Amino acid sequence: MTTILVTGGTGTLGRLVTERLRADGNEVRVLSRHAQPYAVDLRKGGSGLDAAVAGVDTIVHCASSPGGGDEEAAAHLIAAARKAGVRHLVYISIVGVDRVPFGYYRSKLAVERLVEESGLGWTVLRATQFHDLLVRVFGIVSKPPVMLLPARVKDQPVEVAEVADRLAELAPGAPAGRVGDMGGPEVRTLDSLARAYLKATGRRRLVVSVPLWGKAYRGFRSGGHLTPGLAVGKVTFEEHLARLVGGGRDA
Repeated sequence: MTTILVTGGTGTLGRLVTERLRADGNEVRVLSRHAQPYAVDLRKGGSGLDAAVAGVDTIVHCASSPGGGDEEAAAHLIAAARKAGVRHLVYISIVGVDRVPFGYYRSKLAVERLVEESGLGWTVLRATQFHDLLVRVFGIVSKPPVMLLPARVKDQPVEVAEVADRLAELAPGAPAGRVGDMGGPEVRTLDSLARAYLKATGRRRLVVSVPLWGKAYRGFRSGGHLTPGLAVGKVTFEEHLARLVGGGRDA
């Protein structure tokens, strides 16, 4: 039986990875800032982190924050993993972190490099944005009567459960380096995805595409965050919305 530590194990992705790994018979430890007995703030490290990684074969690093601190967290995790003799470190990253000059993407790319240079056996999987993220964003921007979206930007959302399945497949195996990217089944314009969201939630809003500026916007507009050749996901955005609304969840 493999002992696996999942960082961010109470989050949207980490929770599902934990469920999949346990269903496959692995012993899984969940690390987050509030999950006992491994309640650890990775940005601070410390003895709690050392205890969490002791005796662990593999770490699946799902913990991440757009607000910053990912590089410090990864450095602490890697140092503890080296000291504990961890065999395999699996990291979930984002498609386009090396092509779109967006602050959060730069941080994810920096963590990729830390993982690659860690001296540990490693695997990195990049995925496109989750359906859940689009739902959260559309929920916010649809509050006013006019729904403003960045013009000429497409997206390729993927189902988080499918990414969790892939991570649960990779974690017990041998370190594989950079594996193939994982994209959703469709490349869609943001306005078409927004209209699908409005239809599913029964909201009436005027959708307006607004040109923006800056290097990050140009990167997204040019499709640097897309991977149409690796559209391996199966669940479409409409199918995700149907499950969400049908399950009684507030979209």
